[in-house]
Amino acid sequence: MQDFHCRCGNPLFYENTHCLACQSEVGWCPACSNITAIEPLDNGGYRCTHPGCDTPLMKCHNYAVENVCNRMVVLERGHADTLCDCCRYNEVIPDLNVAGHRERWAALEAAKRRLFHTLDLLKLPHGTKDDDISVPLSFSFMADALPDQGLWRSTAKQEKVYTGHAAGHITINVKEADDVERERLRVDMNESHRTLIGHFRHEIGHYYWDVLVKDRDEEACRAVFGNHHRPSYAEALERYYQQGAPADWPNRFISAYATMHPWEDFAETFAYYLDMVAVLDTALHMGITHVEYDGSLESMLIAFHQVGMAVNELNRDMGLLDLAPGVLAPAVREKLAYLHQIVQAASPLARNSVTG
Repeated sequence: MQDFHCRCGNPLFYENTHCLACQSEVGWCPACSNITAIEPLDNGGYRCTHPGCDTPLMKCHNYAVENVCNRMVVLERGHADTLCDCCRYNEVIPDLNVAGHRERWAALEAAKRRLFHTLDLLKLPHGTKDDDISVPLSFSFMADALPDQGLWRSTAKQEKVYTGHAAGHITINVKEADDVERERLRVDMNESHRTLIGHFRHEIGHYYWDVLVKDRDEEACRAVFGNHHRPSYAEALERYYQQGAPADWPNRFISAYATMHPWEDFAETFAYYLDMVAVLDTALHMGITHVEYDGSLESMLIAFHQVGMAVNELNRDMGLLDLAPGVLAPAVREKLAYLHQIVQAASPLARNSVTG
């Protein structure tokens, strides 16, 4: 993620809605791709104040009304789309009559915006049912339990909401936006990480299996990740929750959950690939590393290892979890190489975008 600045010179960050120095309203301008101060227009709407832009804008409905977004839409002939390029993917939002759901929705939207930033950085295809795309993408943010004095209780007569993906539709249980509940689940499931952005990156991995692999490159994918037909997903799921991951999983997989089924292996590895792209993009723009990499997977792995080791030590200084594993097994590198290849094939401009 690049750094941004207000017209007053104060630093701005990707989630900001106001400049803390001059109190200007700020938002994401889709015309110049910047978080920038916005100035009200006499006849309604705003203008982007980023030098050389001056695009007329309107706030996304979820910014102006719901206060869970910070993106603008371009104002053309006095009209603009009511939802921004991220919010328009939503099919279901949380029940805002429930205390705390608006704040959790805001956290979900912030993670989703970061997801889209990385996808756009890689020039990966995505679109809604209104776009010309083979697999439309959509999101539902739903709850099967309600917060009650810091705990979560089940609601009556409501089906359990599973975080997952099906045919382009991603569902995320809103309790994943509760830091305490998510940490409890992380410990219960013995996961090294469990983050909100991690859920988005994992589920979008399933989406890109449908977009980039299904009926297109399945044979090559099977050669790397295994046969996704045998065992069936249901059989693999039951076996995993009965037996857990094999003891030697670090020798072949990026995570314990990746051992469950080739589809989960693909999604977990895809999420790790997006982790690398996002972290290296931020490291490059923030001056955290002077490592130069040319867009090849090997150079990305070297750079990510350097950044990861530095941040791991900083995290240990503060008693926090490691950012990145110290060593990747050869089998995991082979899987990352396959993903790098299909991402590059889907997006000819990705090489220049990733390397800045």
